[in-house]
Amino acid sequence: MMVRAVALITFLACMVLIEAQHESGYCAFYEECGHNPSLEEVFFPRQVPCLNYSSARAIRGEHYKILKQVCPMLDHGENNTHACCSMKQLLTMERSFTLSKAVLMRCPSCADNFVHLHCINTCSPNQSQSVKVTKTMNVTHLKKEREVVVAYQAFFSTTFAEGAFQSCKNVRIPATGGFAIATMCGRYGAKLCSTQHWLDFQGDSSNGLAPLDIQFRLIPQGNTEELPAGVIPYNGQALKCNETTPTGGQVCSCQDCQESCPVMPPPPVPAGPFRLMGTDGFLVISIILLCLLIFAFLFYLFVSYLVKTQKRKDEEQGKRKAKDKDQNSNYVTQQHIDPSEVTCADRNSLIAHASLSSLFQGWGTLMASYPLIVLLVSAAIVAGFSSGLMFLELTTDPVELWSAPDSQARQEKDFHDTHFDPFFRTNQLILTAPSRKGYTYDSLLFGQQNFSGLFSKDLIIELLELQKRIQNIEFWSEDLNRTASLKDICYAPLNPSNTSLTDCAVNSLPQYFQNSLDNINAKVNMTELGVTKEVGWRDHIIYCVNSPLSFKDITDLDMSCMADYGGPVFPFLAVGGYDNDDYTNAEAFILTFSLNNYPRNHKKFKVAMQWEKEFLDIVQEYQRNPNVNFTFAYMAERSLEDEINRTTAEDIPIFMISYAVIFVYIAVALGEYSSWKRILVDSKFLVGLGGILVVAGSVLASMGFYSMIGIPSSLVILQVVPFLVLAVGADNIFIFILEYQRDVRRPGEKREEQIGRVLGNVAPSMLLCSLSESVCFFLGALSTMPAVKSFALYAALAVLMDFVLQMTAFVALLSLDTRRQDSNRCELLCCISVSTQRPNKPNEGFLLPFMRKYYAPLLLHNISRIIVMLVFIFMLCGSIFLMFNVTVGLDQELAMPQGSYMLTYFQYLYKYFEVGVPVYFVTKRGFNFTTVEGMNAVCSSVGCDQFSLTQKIQYATNYPERSYLAIPANSWLDDFVDWLNPGSRCCRLYTTGPNAGQFCPADKSAFLCGRKCMAPPTDGVLRPNMEQFNRFLPDFLGNRPDLQCPKGGLGAYDKAVVRDESGEIIASRFMAYHTLLTNSQEFTAALVKARELAHNITLGMRKIPGTSPDFEVFPYAVTNVFYEQYLTIVPEGLFNISLCLLPTFVVCCLLLGLDLISGLLNLITIIMIIVDTVGVMTLWGIDYNAVALINLVTAVGISVEFVSHMTRSFALSTKSTHVERAMEATANMGSAVFAGVAMTNLPGILVLAFAKAQLIQIFFFRLNLVITLLGIAHGLIFLPVLLSYFGPGVNKAVLLQLQQAKAEARQNLELSNHMKQVYDNLSYEDNEIQHNPESKTDSRRPSDIVEKENMEKEEKIHRF
Repeated sequence: MMVRAVALITFLACMVLIEAQHESGYCAFYEECGHNPSLEEVFFPRQVPCLNYSSARAIRGEHYKILKQVCPMLDHGENNTHACCSMKQLLTMERSFTLSKAVLMRCPSCADNFVHLHCINTCSPNQSQSVKVTKTMNVTHLKKEREVVVAYQAFFSTTFAEGAFQSCKNVRIPATGGFAIATMCGRYGAKLCSTQHWLDFQGDSSNGLAPLDIQFRLIPQGNTEELPAGVIPYNGQALKCNETTPTGGQVCSCQDCQESCPVMPPPPVPAGPFRLMGTDGFLVISIILLCLLIFAFLFYLFVSYLVKTQKRKDEEQGKRKAKDKDQNSNYVTQQHIDPSEVTCADRNSLIAHASLSSLFQGWGTLMASYPLIVLLVSAAIVAGFSSGLMFLELTTDPVELWSAPDSQARQEKDFHDTHFDPFFRTNQLILTAPSRKGYTYDSLLFGQQNFSGLFSKDLIIELLELQKRIQNIEFWSEDLNRTASLKDICYAPLNPSNTSLTDCAVNSLPQYFQNSLDNINAKVNMTELGVTKEVGWRDHIIYCVNSPLSFKDITDLDMSCMADYGGPVFPFLAVGGYDNDDYTNAEAFILTFSLNNYPRNHKKFKVAMQWEKEFLDIVQEYQRNPNVNFTFAYMAERSLEDEINRTTAEDIPIFMISYAVIFVYIAVALGEYSSWKRILVDSKFLVGLGGILVVAGSVLASMGFYSMIGIPSSLVILQVVPFLVLAVGADNIFIFILEYQRDVRRPGEKREEQIGRVLGNVAPSMLLCSLSESVCFFLGALSTMPAVKSFALYAALAVLMDFVLQMTAFVALLSLDTRRQDSNRCELLCCISVSTQRPNKPNEGFLLPFMRKYYAPLLLHNISRIIVMLVFIFMLCGSIFLMFNVTVGLDQELAMPQGSYMLTYFQYLYKYFEVGVPVYFVTKRGFNFTTVEGMNAVCSSVGCDQFSLTQKIQYATNYPERSYLAIPANSWLDDFVDWLNPGSRCCRLYTTGPNAGQFCPADKSAFLCGRKCMAPPTDGVLRPNMEQFNRFLPDFLGNRPDLQCPKGGLGAYDKAVVRDESGEIIASRFMAYHTLLTNSQEFTAALVKARELAHNITLGMRKIPGTSPDFEVFPYAVTNVFYEQYLTIVPEGLFNISLCLLPTFVVCCLLLGLDLISGLLNLITIIMIIVDTVGVMTLWGIDYNAVALINLVTAVGISVEFVSHMTRSFALSTKSTHVERAMEATANMGSAVFAGVAMTNLPGILVLAFAKAQLIQIFFFRLNLVITLLGIAHGLIFLPVLLSYFGPGVNKAVLLQLQQAKAEARQNLELSNHMKQVYDNLSYEDNEIQHNPESKTDSRRPSDIVEKENMEKEEKIHRF
């Protein structure tokens, strides 16, 4: 009987469906008849209508008022309105509309069309003409058996449906920057959503919202073939998004409606490269400069030849007295020098040299006379300064190193971190499975879907296990004095005060399953369109990656897509390496743990660092496991700093070997090797060691002094300053020692006096270089870059201390060593002496004779000199061209050592990530958000200004390749206004109970919260007044979002708005996303564009009445503070190098007695070295950055050593021609410079090629090698040739002194000649008387002896 009853009921139901007519003025169903028995209630009661084919009801009274409020498009007046829905249905619809309106109300016409669509289905008086019931069921409602509709077809014209969809497809969700349509299109997401897909999702009861199944059938206009008899598709008027609504709603904003956007010209095309005559402009300029310089030089040679020829003719005609001349017709007269011809400059030069020589001679004699006392005092002074090392503070924070405290980016960072929390700490893994092959999955709901091999259940489960293992990290914290875990430090946006592990923001693919293994393994049979298949984890993933904001998927699994901490996981944060939003073909999983970022002095900072260490240990242990199925890269927030520190520690032995090689060279090269028997006596091992200790002492003293006064040091200082001081110190040591070895002690002269005299000869040159370099570095401390500033200070004092110790301790050490050598004692075995005596002749070694006999004559040959000038002119012009093409920046990969896990991470990051770093547009105090004008100047929804803050950011994202912005900014103000809208459940007030009048959350019953926060606006544009704004903003910021109120601000905005005690907003931020940035140039360009946009926004907002004149909007990204330096590093570098070049010119001129020509040639050569260095940097792929700038400043100091000694030697030479003076300087001083600077630096630099750190290999090995080789080339090749052409003339004051000395010698010679005959006669008579012809007496005449003595005296005078 029961079976027959069921069959009868089914038959009758079918007969009713068949007999139902599609007539005008009739309903297909009416009134609510209980819940849908085939569905579980998840979010809303699943109320379904009663099957009721009857005429439409007249609507009056309260029923009419509700209809007019819910479905205003059906209103035809109170006495002329009919509808097919009851008051209960209207109230249910109103409740269901609140969710959709929450995301669509930004665009009134869209919200109106959405309501229009469903009001036609439910309430249209002609419902039966556009609806066909397809399925009914019997339910018991109010103790009565009722037949309910659980499925029907809805017929709409394509025109109406398409118009409604078009009005909604661009509506944004400010919190995410994405499209609202993505949450309403199921598996298709925003990109693949279409009108049919949009309607299908709304009619799918499996979405957790629809109470029954609705099949939307869209019929093209005029097409009646597929229509059931009597059905007329609804063809109402859909509003366009740029139209006002009948109820007074304004047109949608540009951000939500492209048709509302003003005509915007595209942004200007970035300026192209500088061009002249259709080619590279800098190349053209360099070629023109090359031609001009070569022409000028050849013209000079031509004029010199003409002058030389004319003077030769004059000499042949007897018109001129013979003069000594050089090969350039640079005559150095030998005629009588009248004192009136001596210029003030010549006199000053002689006085300066004589005074300095006399001063240093006395000083050197004093130091050499009391060596032990001097060494003890020097050691005590160094120890005193070095004691400050106990206060040494080593700066490793990149922000402190490279960003000046008063720089714009640093101030912006400080403002952001002060008012908002610092940007959270990121700990991340990027996992791939390249060995897994892709496959195709035939989904019941989604059809054929391609999956990469990565999407395998075992891999997802393995990822989940790794994630949970990391989440469960626990360790003992000394700072907290208890066991610490992730919940103590994690970023928990929705529950920051009482955090549990599940509140921590962890973004990963398993979060789509709420990190539940049961959810991953869940599967269920599901029937769709008569086909039954199993649905499981793949179907859930397909849905969630396209609808990450969904609280329930459309499968029968009934699972949410939201993460366990309550927030959404956007697919670009969970997977990577896909094309065109094809997420299931992604090649990488992304697992991210976000920690709160604490100041370094906060106790939880150490806890976070400790957790990250545990994180790295687990990940590295996991990587070593041979059973792991993933190939992956990883990083922790601390990784950059860790790896830099690690490679520095690992490369310390390389530096030690480098210093050892330099020491061995100095010890060997300083020795005098006249005999194998004396090799242990004449070696200079202890002197070389003393020179190294002097350098070490000066560096330690400098570091100790600055540590004592609180100026921090850095790893750059530890690596560069010793090299610099060693180059300067070794050069001075070689010049001093070689000059001493080439000198012969005069008769009756003590060894201490000889040392003092030699020091008097060379110390002025050492002072010239050391003082130039020290002043150079002290001026370099004016740099705004902290690392450059501290380096300059440390280097300046170290160079100065090195010179002082050389003038004291090293002179004393040499005095002790010469005493040992004079007594023929071995160096290391002082008790042992040798019998072989030291030869009493100067020791020139090998290099000096070679350079005198071969190198200098070859270099200064007529043809050689021309070739040298042309080659170096070409090098200069070529380097100028290359200098304008040098790459500015420092990619963070270069800071990592070879083989670092961070290098792999960077490769994965650039390959698999789809978006870049977040960028915040931050507002400062001075803007009134509470006024209507203020809100309109910021928001982007209906009624907002077309050029508001958020709208301008939106315009910029339309051109991501130029603006470097990928995702528009979220907007707390837009969501706040939407949250206030009475059309949603978000902002309500308690009407009863103890909390009456206070904010009521959306999850509370409407019975308790029957009052809206605000009344509906008359013009459709909702704007709170000042009182409402200030009252409800805290409620909004503390409201946790949920399905019934997705606009709650907790998590998304609670830290985006900062108010003072009076309630004034003193800071707020709007978050957008950069495009993926992969190198320094892109990061820098993104910073520039963001600042340009922020400045434009600032100017616009300052026009709003009541805005402070100093109000400002600025962009903040965590990377800005690192890359801002590249905006100013070129002018900063020019400024610093210019400050270093200035003292080299001034000091050279002053110490040479205002010799401007020598100072100018000195300056030109150093500039050429720097320019050529930058040119070679371009060729060798060395980027220009702060590290390179430090090396270029160092290059100025090292160049002084290559150049200034040579220039001074030439200026003080008294040879008759320029070429001879250049030869003398090249041989005497060039040999010392080559042995002291070049050969000291090169061995140490070559050792650095074996360092692991790329930074050291590039900026210390390559760059220092370039600087040294170019210094050698310019100092020992170009400069002698340049001096031979353009060097200053012989100092006439020196010639006058020589002339006077010779005159005195001649007077003595004439006086001796007067007595010559008498003396010779007496001598002759004495010889005649002698009868012993074999007598062994000197056969020379006394006059010969006197003459020889006079000649020797004149030669000595000439030498002086």
